Amino acid sequence: MKKQGTIVKTNKMEIKVHSLGRVEGDLDVKVAIEDGVVVDAWTEATMFRGFEMILKGKDPQAGLIVTPRICGICGGSHLTKAVYALDTAWGTEVPPNATLIRNIAQAAETIQSIPRWFYALFAIGLTHRNYASSKLYDEVVRRWAPFEGEHYEIGVTVSAKPVEIYAIFGGQWPHSSFMVPGGVVSAPTLSDITRSISILEYYRENWLEKILLGCSAERWLENKTWDDVLAWLDEKPEHRDSDLGLFIRYSMEIGLDKYGAGPGRYLAAGSFFNPQRYRYPTIAGRNAALISRSGIFDGEKFHDFDQARIREDHTHSFYRGSGSYHPFEGLTDPVDPIEGRKEGKYTFAKAPRYDIPGIGETPLEVGPLARQVIAGRPGAEEWQDYDPLFLNMIKEIGPSVMVRVLARLHEAAKYYLRMKEWLKQIDLNEKFYIKPKELPEGRGFGATEAARGALADWIQIKDGKIENYQVITPTAWNIGPRDRHGQRGPIETAMIGVPIKNPEDPVELAHIAQSYDSCLVCTVHAYDAKSHKELAKYEVIKMC
Repeated sequence: MKKQGTIVKTNKMEIKVHSLGRVEGDLDVKVAIEDGVVVDAWTEATMFRGFEMILKGKDPQAGLIVTPRICGICGGSHLTKAVYALDTAWGTEVPPNATLIRNIAQAAETIQSIPRWFYALFAIGLTHRNYASSKLYDEVVRRWAPFEGEHYEIGVTVSAKPVEIYAIFGGQWPHSSFMVPGGVVSAPTLSDITRSISILEYYRENWLEKILLGCSAERWLENKTWDDVLAWLDEKPEHRDSDLGLFIRYSMEIGLDKYGAGPGRYLAAGSFFNPQRYRYPTIAGRNAALISRSGIFDGEKFHDFDQARIREDHTHSFYRGSGSYHPFEGLTDPVDPIEGRKEGKYTFAKAPRYDIPGIGETPLEVGPLARQVIAGRPGAEEWQDYDPLFLNMIKEIGPSVMVRVLARLHEAAKYYLRMKEWLKQIDLNEKFYIKPKELPEGRGFGATEAARGALADWIQIKDGKIENYQVITPTAWNIGPRDRHGQRGPIETAMIGVPIKNPEDPVELAHIAQSYDSCLVCTVHAYDAKSHKELAKYEVIKMC
């Protein structure tokens, strides 16, 4: 991080860090530090997103064109939830082949992001000079140094392969709109299926098993507890010396397993549908048809996911008023930040909350760790994912930066195997699209799991036009601000208790933000380009 100057008068200080995330957009964080430890934090999305306002009054299918442009990284995920929102609003029939291809496309985008995020966005921070005294430091630099690291180059290069599969079915990636209500507008051939399997095998042979795991995907997925992972680490030199093995050992040495826990409460909207069980998509029938299950974990108990319990709080966000609204009643009415700050507002991100029965509106972490904790819920149906590893890990060693990163790397093996199975299930002699009836009135809800977490759309249609459209992104869940009850957002909570070695270069804060992979392009887009206001600088400044 670029240093702008920090003056320490006492053992108490505040610092503000600009552009903390490495992915598109800007995340600013202000933290209060006492005796070298963070005691309070405020996250700030510095620019306004207005896609909901753009969509109002448009044709209902405009969401299929506009929302994939929200993000150049998760455009396929945006398309996936947008099409399911319309499927539920129009009451379509979706042939099983179309569901399989939607699943494959969603998974392809996710496994693309895993090596790209790990090497290009997260692991380069581990080469920071703060850790030069570690006995593993030289090896970490040799493998993961930006642009020069041996595995950095391999990981970034291989990350481009899975989206070739997306392009085979979707015509392009990113910003495709090939998923439509009633199916997909592609008709793959046997050659397309064969090419896709070949690309998946390239991903496995050249990175997943050779570089990341040091073993087969199946062997890694045999690990069901943290003790299993430790035993796996010692089982063979190939495991210990793999990138996953090195990451675990290095994390425990430099303390990434000791901070960044977050709220300890999780939400997953779920993703990937059983092709036969979601032929007629409805909001009510969604949970039962999911392969990667939805759910809430409140730190002690699991709860079923119900989109009707989601709220967005505006109290500390640069939007008019201070209410808390369900997205069907959601408002997007921005105010000038200068005026908003007079009311205690400090960010353009709203504060998503989930009304947990018996607890109330609660900030929840979303993302790979949330998904894998929910995967540990007992009672999965035969076609659904059951995987207790990360539920065991948060109980045995607690959540942390290390555990959150491990959850994301873990998904590379799971999704690779699922994609292979879905490709085999496509029946080239059956339909891929059934033309729906375009209803002039309706309400729809669609959701999926983007690489970085739960992503959902709510659409209301009136007189054949969009009456209201609301999007809640995973980054909004994680970087959202305080709410009217004074509850911090998940990343704000994750910052508390973090030891800062050097306040002028607080790399520890970056590790936390980047472990969530906050993507502000999903949350912010443009704000008053003619004002000449400072929007973002990569710096640390003294606040008091």
